[in-house]
Amino acid sequence: MPESNSSQSKDKSPRSGSVNDGRIEPEKDLYSWNAASRPYKKRDRDFWITTVLITGISGMILLFVEGFMPVILIISIIFLYYILNSVEPEMIQFKITNRGVKMADKLNAYDELGRYWFSKRYNNEIIVFEAYTIGGRLEMVINPTDKEKIKKALSKYLTFEEVPASKLDQATEWFSKKLPGNS
Repeated sequence: MPESNSSQSKDKSPRSGSVNDGRIEPEKDLYSWNAASRPYKKRDRDFWITTVLITGISGMILLFVEGFMPVILIISIIFLYYILNSVEPEMIQFKITNRGVKMADKLNAYDELGRYWFSKRYNNEIIVFEAYTIGGRLEMVINPTDKEKIKKALSKYLTFEEVPASKLDQATEWFSKKLPGNS
């Protein structure tokens, strides 16, 4: 009867957490940085005038076709958009650890994340993680000089591979380029 080695039966993959010789490895920071909590771009007066005009025309059409509920929905979405674009984001700390990625002390475990890639939005460099949660993505603002350090810290745990943009992403990008101030 062959003798089994109990140390081979333990799962030591980087994704499974940190099990070494039956002990749980303490959480270790691999890299950290401070950045804005979300991409941000200050909007000018022309942008808001165009947005209000498009919303007003769409609202009038929907008012005659469907009634008040769609108009109220559009107004509330535009109000949220206004608030997000007029309030500057706060600076928070991001960390890459041996257990996952932390965003303002909230851990996103490697089990919940897939591939990652770098992108740009509103002149901000961001790292995008494919997430297996609602929303499907986790985005963090980074400093452009930190790309290689972040790549090195994540290389043991996640795959660096850009996911192609979905049809919804492509449509959103096309529409946002048509608005003033988004070129």
